[in-house]
Amino acid sequence: MKVTSVRGYHVGFSPSPALGNASTFIRRRDFLLLQLVGEDGTVGWGEVFNSPFAAAGFVKARLAPLLLGQPAQEMGRLFQAMLGTLAYDRRGAGMMAVSAVDMALHDLAARARGISVARMLGGALRDRMLAYASGPFIREGAEPYGAYPGEVDALLRSGFRAIKPRVGFAPRADGQVMRAMRQQVGPDVALMVDINQGYTVGPALASARHMEEADLLWIEEPLQPEDIGGYRAVAAAAPCAIAGGEALGSLAAFRDFLEARTFSVLQPDLTVCGGFTGMRRVAALADAYDMPVMPHVFGTCVNAHAALQMGALLTARRGGGPLPYPFLEIDATPNPLLPLGGAMEPRADGTIAVPDAPGIGLDLDPARLEPWMTDHWRVDAE
Repeated sequence: MKVTSVRGYHVGFSPSPALGNASTFIRRRDFLLLQLVGEDGTVGWGEVFNSPFAAAGFVKARLAPLLLGQPAQEMGRLFQAMLGTLAYDRRGAGMMAVSAVDMALHDLAARARGISVARMLGGALRDRMLAYASGPFIREGAEPYGAYPGEVDALLRSGFRAIKPRVGFAPRADGQVMRAMRQQVGPDVALMVDINQGYTVGPALASARHMEEADLLWIEEPLQPEDIGGYRAVAAAAPCAIAGGEALGSLAAFRDFLEARTFSVLQPDLTVCGGFTGMRRVAALADAYDMPVMPHVFGTCVNAHAALQMGALLTARRGGGPLPYPFLEIDATPNPLLPLGGAMEPRADGTIAVPDAPGIGLDLDPARLEPWMTDHWRVDAE
């Protein structure tokens, strides 16, 4: 199946209320959804959730000429060719553009064969994954964690058996809210927290100590993403697992963090680390360290469905909670771009099914993007 057209759809929305974490308040969420079209009209989808505008420029100028007229099933060769265009930009927007293209190539190639991406890549190891809610988020005002009890109750009613709120307002406040949340949810619901790179080493360790009674599975991204020495210090002293990796793009970056023994849970993002090809390389590296891997997901239905396929291929490891890792992260905020491919909600047992439909299992008509579309473009074969 040869690629005949590369199409980009810029979509976005303004969450209300703004989504707060330890580093910022998110007032606008913009994405690039990339569509590759084959010679018979078959399509494949990819996504950029960080730096979508810069990535779009890179796709149009450097990657589209490499792709047009090429067989989608030769994604390994094309991945290496795309890496050759990056020069110095191996952890930024260029790599994110490569990630979206690689994701779309896999979707297109699997659809052309009438099988799922997981089946194309050797077969799924599981048909379901535990879904964990990504939220609640910090609110503006005098009570940053004030809405958490009501929001957590709603998540429990929705079927979630694992919840990851944002913390990082202050170490003592982190401890208070998480101890209260543990009492609220009981002993059988998994709790994790995300600090979103908001602390330095001292406050991160103080926060971890204050939250110890909450019995957390992990503390995610307590520090800036390239502070290897800081992560080593936190990992050595924290009372629970440290997770991270969503901001790392190159294989070398993952190597450096794994060698330093910084993480106990690795969370690469398909849209950042090279799509399916890149994440499979990261997962193989993590296997050598006996490290659990699970996809980071916080975007649209495209990355969520791709992450389900990728998660089905990852090595199972016990880490706590109702099921072995990997889990699947589900954006629990009002995100209109997530349910476009069908409801992403847990079943009665807290899991979400891995589709065995062609490609990533997503049937998305670009016309459905219209309410959130801010721009679109295409590059066709001559």
